[in-house]
Amino acid sequence: MTNKPITVNPQTLARLVEISRILNSATSVDRLLHYIIKQAADLTGAEAASILLLDPHTLQLHFRASSNAGHSEMANIPVPLENSIAGAILTENRPMLISDVSKDPRWNPAVSQTIQFETQSILGVPMHDVDRQPIGVLEALNKQNGRFTREDAKTMVILADIAGVAIERARLSEDLQQAYEALNELDQLKTDFIAVASHELRTPLSVIMGYVSFLREEANESTASQLDSVMGAAIHLRDLIQAMLNLRYVDAGETKLKLEPTDFTALTREIAAAATETAVAKQQSLTVDLPITPLLVHADQSVLEVAINNLMNNAIRFTPPEGKIKVSLKKQGAEAWFSITDTGIGIAEDKLERIFNRFYQLEPALVRQHGGLGIGLSIAKDLVEMQNGRIWAESVENQGSTFTIALPLVNQT
Repeated sequence: MTNKPITVNPQTLARLVEISRILNSATSVDRLLHYIIKQAADLTGAEAASILLLDPHTLQLHFRASSNAGHSEMANIPVPLENSIAGAILTENRPMLISDVSKDPRWNPAVSQTIQFETQSILGVPMHDVDRQPIGVLEALNKQNGRFTREDAKTMVILADIAGVAIERARLSEDLQQAYEALNELDQLKTDFIAVASHELRTPLSVIMGYVSFLREEANESTASQLDSVMGAAIHLRDLIQAMLNLRYVDAGETKLKLEPTDFTALTREIAAAATETAVAKQQSLTVDLPITPLLVHADQSVLEVAINNLMNNAIRFTPPEGKIKVSLKKQGAEAWFSITDTGIGIAEDKLERIFNRFYQLEPALVRQHGGLGIGLSIAKDLVEMQNGRIWAESVENQGSTFTIALPLVNQT
């Protein structure tokens, strides 16, 4: 075939533009391939068309689509790059017109015999990816009226270029979907493991805590101190198990909310009072700034309590001895804003959004000092948003953090 320039008639160009639009919107590789071969046969007036794609591992071509009835049998016939017409088109990276395949030593009659289709002539062009690397071959077989023309070749070149990019795009889309499904499967396995582990741990832990409480009553002062340490560790483990259960409920959609008017002021006062003992034990000061009147919000009190306790536990955990923690609640427009401010380790600006991700830890895993599973904030975020609220963090590294929950107020007019 010569390199003399040749144009494509306007009708064919319009058809190619429409084909390009359809190909660029396709996401299924198989449907895409069958559409391409149909268009190739129609545009060139061929009896049939086929697509062979390169296997990057074996470096062989394989039939991936054909308008012949025997396509399934063709798929099992590998086509080597050496001593084959399709292989020559790919390796030489140029269109080829074989007017009589029976006279070409590279022709393999086994394909025609297998599918019971007599191939007489082939117009083949290489297909390229976005980097212009050849990835396969598009073939038109047996011109129905006369011989394949140079215009047919030009049309096939344009179609092959459009198709090659579309195929790579569809392949990436399918790979992305498969990766997404694999991640979902892994996420489900994680959720199932957390559910099983948390339930299996609860029973023996309850037995341990019961025996420790019994022994504590009968122990002398020296032994009592040691048992207190054991009980403290058991309580910490219980909190971790409860966090895992909360995560499981959120992931499985098992958290049934009962949104009703809730006194946010009273709830905050109760939670702060319960946390004061723990803070004092760590030599921290905890102050509370609450409105005099109740602030009613639409919330599920038990679920909101879990979210706030997670923030409170984080503040106590990451604030050093002699540090300060302040809990405040105020009306802000049509919302109630709950804030907890600490003088702890703080959070770097580039990590403020990531701290609400599942299992994200501020500290490297091997040198962690503050414990926890890294799910408390993510659970708090999920639970707050399920109640039509918002949660965010403000922080300066090494100076402390402020976490805020905003919930809609009950219309009291």
